[in-house]
Amino acid sequence: MILFPAIDLKDGTCVRLEQGEMDRATVFSNDPGELAAHFARVGFSRLHVVDLNGAFAGESRNAEAVDAILAATDCPVQLGGGIRTMEAIEGWIERGVARVILGTAAARDPALVREACRAFPHRIVVGIDARDGKVAVSGWADATELSAHDLALAYEDAGVAAIVHTDIGRDGMLTGLNLEETLDIARAVTTPVIASGGFSGMNDVARLAAPDASILEGAIIGRALYDGRVDPAAALATLSGGE
Repeated sequence: MILFPAIDLKDGTCVRLEQGEMDRATVFSNDPGELAAHFARVGFSRLHVVDLNGAFAGESRNAEAVDAILAATDCPVQLGGGIRTMEAIEGWIERGVARVILGTAAARDPALVREACRAFPHRIVVGIDARDGKVAVSGWADATELSAHDLALAYEDAGVAAIVHTDIGRDGMLTGLNLEETLDIARAVTTPVIASGGFSGMNDVARLAAPDASILEGAIIGRALYDGRVDPAAALATLSGGE
């Protein structure tokens, strides 16, 4: 079970949003590289990075900050936000990103996702961001009628490395992970699934350590980590079976 600390980038700073609203952002650090290095020092093995400006713009807007993160740590980084072309995917992989997350592209351009999976095996992650079970795209600004479950199934044979399932309504709200829906998706596909949105504290760590959650690849933690609601050492020990 991998616990991914989230680094969300807005205008070069590290922030947390509430329910994906850009005007409800709290800045936690002005130094993305140092924050990434800190997460590595306290024991995290992977990082989840999102270019929030890029998600809305449809192209990367925080490249300098991402480069600083890549330079500051050897932890594998999965990056999402505004990556919607093969050129952009290839560019980020060449710059050192371990896995590229495709969200809007997954809903609107399945051919691109499949092409990317063929070109970069085990390097492409599908981001499924859902509000009330329906997928939202373009930085969560645009709703669709596509269900999260159906989108996950659509890529079952594509060779996707993982699926990140985010409950938008819970994201940044500290209300607890929506593991019921995430586990439903995980049971329906063979692709590894990562839970995201609403991580609230050590209660979520305990829930992730339960036997039925073992089918998940991991979970993404944001505000609960920044607010000190989760002790990294205790959480990582619990999820590794240390206690």
